[in-house]
Amino acid sequence: MAHIRHDSASPNGKVVYNSEIVSGIVALAINEVDGVSLLNTKNRGVKLSFEKQGIVADISVKVEASYNVPSLAFSIQQSIKHNVESMTKYKVAKVDVHIQDVDFSENSAL
Repeated sequence: MAHIRHDSASPNGKVVYNSEIVSGIVALAINEVDGVSLLNTKNRGVKLSFEKQGIVADISVKVEASYNVPSLAFSIQQSIKHNVESMTKYKVAKVDVHIQDVDFSENSAL
């Protein structure tokens, strides 16, 4: 897998973010939201593109059946925006949330 490096200039030098670091921040942000988990795929359900206007995130998740899906999607978007913008110099332009699976098991809070 190719590593994409993105530079953010500062007066004392450069801070270089590997795209996998930003993906990790996004994954942590998603884990902060109750009732949501990332899909167990090779890319962890996170696709990022670094655009001129900011980061565009494409997220695929699994949700628990007892939660309100629109509220969860909004919480995911807010969590990602807050965490990425507070931990890096990047702005988040857009977060698309795709609900790929719903957990109806008895272990989910019904």
